[in-house]
Amino acid sequence: MSRRGAEVKRRSTADSPGRHVRAIGSGAALGAVLALGMAASPPADAEGIDDVLDQMLAPFTDAATNTVDWDTLWNPAAWEAFFDPARWDAALAGVAVPMPGAADASAWFDQLIYTPLHTGIEGWINSTGPTPILDGLNGFSNALGWGSMIADGTAGTETTPDGGAAGWLFGDGGAGWDNTAPGGVGGAGGAAGMFGNGGVGGHGAGGIDGGHGGDGGAGGWLMGNGGHGGAAGDSGIGGASTALPALGGTGGTGGVLFGDHGAAGHYGTRTDAPPITDDGGLSVTGRWFTDSDGRVVVLHGLNHNYKVPPYTPSADGFSDDDAKFLADNGFTAVRLGFAWEAVAPEPGVFDAAYLASVAQTVQTLANHGIVSLLYPTQGLYSSTFGGQGFPDWMVQTGGLPNPQLGFPANYIFNPAENHAWDAFWGNAKAPDGVGLQNHYAQMWQYVANYFRGNPDVLGYELINEPWPGTQWLGGLFGDPHFDSQALTPFYNQVDAAIRSVDPHTPVFFQPNTMFGNLPVDTHLGKVDDPNTVFSFHTYCLQSAVFGIDFGCGDYYDLALTRAEHYADSHGIPAYLTEFGSTSRLKAIDAMIPVADRFGLNWTEFAYATSEVTSSDPIGQALVFDPSKPPVGDNVDWDKLAIIAAPYPQAIGGTPESWSYQDGIFQLSYSTERADGLGSFTAGTQTVISVPTVEYPNGYHVEVTGGTVVSDPNAPVLFIESHGGASTVNVVVRPA
Repeated sequence: MSRRGAEVKRRSTADSPGRHVRAIGSGAALGAVLALGMAASPPADAEGIDDVLDQMLAPFTDAATNTVDWDTLWNPAAWEAFFDPARWDAALAGVAVPMPGAADASAWFDQLIYTPLHTGIEGWINSTGPTPILDGLNGFSNALGWGSMIADGTAGTETTPDGGAAGWLFGDGGAGWDNTAPGGVGGAGGAAGMFGNGGVGGHGAGGIDGGHGGDGGAGGWLMGNGGHGGAAGDSGIGGASTALPALGGTGGTGGVLFGDHGAAGHYGTRTDAPPITDDGGLSVTGRWFTDSDGRVVVLHGLNHNYKVPPYTPSADGFSDDDAKFLADNGFTAVRLGFAWEAVAPEPGVFDAAYLASVAQTVQTLANHGIVSLLYPTQGLYSSTFGGQGFPDWMVQTGGLPNPQLGFPANYIFNPAENHAWDAFWGNAKAPDGVGLQNHYAQMWQYVANYFRGNPDVLGYELINEPWPGTQWLGGLFGDPHFDSQALTPFYNQVDAAIRSVDPHTPVFFQPNTMFGNLPVDTHLGKVDDPNTVFSFHTYCLQSAVFGIDFGCGDYYDLALTRAEHYADSHGIPAYLTEFGSTSRLKAIDAMIPVADRFGLNWTEFAYATSEVTSSDPIGQALVFDPSKPPVGDNVDWDKLAIIAAPYPQAIGGTPESWSYQDGIFQLSYSTERADGLGSFTAGTQTVISVPTVEYPNGYHVEVTGGTVVSDPNAPVLFIESHGGASTVNVVVRPA
């Protein structure tokens, strides 16, 4: 995207990778820039740093004397200039920190240190000659009851499918057994000790029901790569009633100081499964959503969920009049929450009736042209910690204290909750002996199988605001280890589970919780699926924490720039799935022009929800009680006037810019197709939302390169392009 002013242009993916210079806001110190690992070239030196400081402090400097002009410290224009991200981009463009990126450093360490050591130790362990020192060390360790010190784990067998653990100091875990019994599950790989690689998971067997692949073993807790998960077996005709294919095993975790997480094994297939055809819904085309005609589609909407039993999204009274109210005010998307604890009340048990209730709300919205983004609600992990989301059988506290400190303090200070998150990221076993992440993937597989082929489902958002657990402190400055070695492999595993039943519906994934709340950069790796969307949240920190609204626009600009950088570098759309959640309307108002500059899709929080009840007494809601008609004092009309801003809903080409300020909406778009397959023909329609709440007295339209074909003052404006027009410009003004 890389937009400033009115521009809405996404950098090509060829230009984005490797450029790690980020826009800095809110007076961040240069030392913090270095700590965040930003890099470019040429190398930084003292003179270069002085130049950066001179440029950044220019708004407060007397140019004649090159000294501080103290009067400017009370000048709002000087502070606005200082916080301008474009200033940081310009200042840092030629200066860099001589620090390798996380991936480069990992590859360097692997090549020069870990691999030679590992190769040498493995050669020693597997030597065909006498090894008196090795034998003596192992004998001494065994005599103390500690087991072998330096040894590889044994490979799994039919009688003992799981691979054995390695020596506690050095060695690789044993490989899991490749099951050969019809429908058999592969054995799990053994764990390494302090230094070594985890064993690979065994493959599941085919049969009437394919067997799941075995999980990879954990790499050495200090250094070592996790083992890859085993592949699932294929299923024949006559399988289980769920008709779900088997899933590959989860990869093992890597070491703390060094090591890569193992990859998940490939899922199986079912020969009796019905063919999976494209549902005709919205598609991902580079950085945009497109409809079946290839037009770019932009989505604005709100969040809606019901976080207490019975968890159905209509339990608070949300119904047809609410969907109509949303559509009448120009909204085309709802981020619709569902409860995992309702989908899977017990391990391996799924409730189709509950999903039918979710599907009913999806249809209610679809009746008014609104698509649904499905996501599992999650806040504070589960009800055990005063929140909601994960079922009780997924909670492992480790017997640690569980003080009820509320949101968000429980995340930070509750030992039991952080242990539960650690258990999840480590794929600890559930009560039935299956890994927690395996269960999560199976849940999503079931949900995706239920909704596949539904064109009114925009996508599946994998998890809401993933918390790093006890690694949260490292996330204050970005968390390369958690992002790359826990979150990215998890997304690839769950994405594979969805793709085993639904290859078409876009998958949305988020950075860790710190990203939008500080904000810090993300170190997520690649999710191996081009049909994905980078979704993120951001809340104005100074407004949320200190109760002031000054500077929210600059704060949002920084967060959106970071989101843009990740999405650009992977060639996928960015989608702001949460912002707002406040009665401070200035904080919400500050987001709209920034999101427009970045050309973002968004869903504001929220239509009508809270942590406890369906209505929201603290000001988050647009409609306070959905069981009543959305009229009169049941609606926050001031909030509606902000978020119902005009925007292009469908564009017969590729947008170049749009904005809305002081009642004036402007849109510029080329007639070229976003998929690069030529241009749209004359007469292709562009659809623009111009709600009555924004233009109560009507509006006037000016168009170059096209013609208005809708009725005067209609709440939806239709433009048809002229023949030969390469660019269409639209301006809407109050009548």
